[in-house]
Amino acid sequence: MESFAAFLDATEYWYWLALGLLLMVVEVIAPGVLFLWLGVAAIVTGLALLAIPSMSWEIQFVVFAVLSVVSIFVGRRLVSTHQEVTDHPTLNRRGENFIGRHYTLAEATAGGQGRLKIEDSMWAISVRPEGSDLAAGVRVVVIGVDGATLVVETSPASVAQG
Repeated sequence: MESFAAFLDATEYWYWLALGLLLMVVEVIAPGVLFLWLGVAAIVTGLALLAIPSMSWEIQFVVFAVLSVVSIFVGRRLVSTHQEVTDHPTLNRRGENFIGRHYTLAEATAGGQGRLKIEDSMWAISVRPEGSDLAAGVRVVVIGVDGATLVVETSPASVAQG
C-alpha cells in the first residue's frame, strides 16, 4: 500500500495530460460525449499541476472531480444549444409523419388497442381516451406517437357524420 501512496505523491503533470488524451481516444472509439469532457478535465488538471507543482494528490483529485462535473454540464449545454436545424426533423421517426392525418379503421379495436393499416404497413394503435373501443370503418386521426404505437382518437369528421 505504501508503494501506491508513493506513486500518488510522485504524480506529475504529464500523467494527467496522458490520462486526458487517453480519455479522448476512448471518446473516439466509443462516442457518447462523456469521455471528451472527462479528458478536458484531466488535461486542465495537468496544466494546473504544471502551474502549481506543490499541489498534493488529494487536491489534484478534488480539482479533477470538480472540473469533470463542470465540464460535463458545460459541454452538454454547448451540445444541446448548437443542434443543427434540419429540413427533415422527423427522419428516423416515421410515426411522427402521420400526426394530424386521418385514416379509416379496417378492424375494430379491443381494450383501447388495435391495428391500423397505413399504406403498406400495419401500425399498432392506442385509442384515446384510454380504453375506448372503436368499430371497423370509423375515421380516426393520429394525435401522437408512443414508441412504435400511434395514438389515435375519433376524427371530428366521423363524429359529425355519426
